[in-house]
Amino acid sequence: MKSFIVSTFLIISITLNAQPIDVNIDSAYVTKHTATIKGTTVNYDVYTGMLPVWKEETAVATLFYTYYKRTNIKDVSNRPIVFSFNGGPGSASVWMHVAYTGPKVLNIDDEGYPVQPYGVKDNPNSILDVADIVYVNPVNTAYSRMIPDADGKMPDKSLFFGINADISYLASWMNTFVTRYNRWPSPKYIIGESYGGTRVMGLAHELQNNQWMYLNGVIMVSPADYKVLRTGGPVSSALNLPYYTAAAWFHNKLNNNLQQKDLLDVLPEVETFAIEKLVPALAKGGFISAEEKEQIAIKMSTYSGLEKSEILQHNLDVPTSYFWKSLLRNDSGQTIGRLDSRYLGFDKTESGTSPDYNAELTSWLHSFTPAINYYISNNLNFKTDLKYNMFGNVRPWDNENDNVRDNLRLAMAQNPYLKVLIQSGYYDGATTYFNAKYTMWQIDPSGKMKDRFSFKGYRSGHMMYLRSEDLKNANDDLRDFISNSLSNGKAAKYDRP
Repeated sequence: MKSFIVSTFLIISITLNAQPIDVNIDSAYVTKHTATIKGTTVNYDVYTGMLPVWKEETAVATLFYTYYKRTNIKDVSNRPIVFSFNGGPGSASVWMHVAYTGPKVLNIDDEGYPVQPYGVKDNPNSILDVADIVYVNPVNTAYSRMIPDADGKMPDKSLFFGINADISYLASWMNTFVTRYNRWPSPKYIIGESYGGTRVMGLAHELQNNQWMYLNGVIMVSPADYKVLRTGGPVSSALNLPYYTAAAWFHNKLNNNLQQKDLLDVLPEVETFAIEKLVPALAKGGFISAEEKEQIAIKMSTYSGLEKSEILQHNLDVPTSYFWKSLLRNDSGQTIGRLDSRYLGFDKTESGTSPDYNAELTSWLHSFTPAINYYISNNLNFKTDLKYNMFGNVRPWDNENDNVRDNLRLAMAQNPYLKVLIQSGYYDGATTYFNAKYTMWQIDPSGKMKDRFSFKGYRSGHMMYLRSEDLKNANDDLRDFISNSLSNGKAAKYDRP
């Protein structure tokens, strides 16, 4: 399909691996397509290109984006637009782009495993029927790059690589995009996966308070909340237990009484135990009584599939890495995946405290990498010699001053339209579903806005959309969320109860 340039672009030369490669810092190519989504024919254009990041009046970076726009919409003021971010930090937008919300998805089997020939196929579940979508790649991901100044000097990395720097420049870039494509009247949504959950929590506030751009919805997919993750302590540890139960249930490692129940009938019981019993027990540390420690370990063994002795050896605080290594150690001797514990791997030795590799991630890179490179070049006609960075170098990353939870709460308080949806897979061992629930509970301690939050769980892992049943269900949940968060002519105000 022939493409044409719709904006004048500048060409600069940078050095990458000692070879000059041209970077189009401001360009867009358009291709025309047709899809069948939910039984309806949808005609759409795809704008694929580069758009600058401005610091004052100077381009300091350029971001690669892909913009899907339905073509038979006369008035965009009622047409939602969704900005999609993945995580990492340092991950390209490839994952949700060609596996979740877009009109094309990977050629994989119904459970998400690679199938040759590599490539993409139609996605009849895409949300493009109800919303336009922009897939954004932060600096050093995909084809996005920093831009040298007139003297050839690269900008300071601190402009981009940190929680608050990332939020600031991406919000500014979104302002440029919305202005360039005339989308200011449209209802706006942001969706972020994994670290993207941290990103979009912060963006909601940044967009409203520094770009004066108000949103209708924030969507967090398998969100990473660093107020809990990697912090350790009783709460962080206890939140893992319901995930252990889910993974053990999937691998038939629970006792018969629990195993014969449906997963969703088991998890509420474990969640209650984790909050009401395990957190207090862990908080007592070395001063817990021997009797209570024994009883807690017995219950944890029942809910996790691990031996009581293993749990006691860890003083009730069992690391996720140990769980991935140990759950099937005395069964098949295999390890289970970190991001999706349905996946299996083999280590050099069955002994040890953590897997040699992430079985799920190698499987995903197996199918995503060739597909996205071929799709962009051949279907979207975007040509470049730049390497598509599935994961880019964004180190060192500044994690200081992480106030995104509080900032999301403030953004919601300031904006009566703003609602939040959280989506998680039960078998995700990296950013667990119960951790996501806990984040949701903590955003607004007053409870006055809890009716504006919703949570959806799925029987898969971190990228729950790889499983065909969850691909359909999760996209339908997005449709419902978008529909339920549109203003429909109602004023943005609070009424007295």
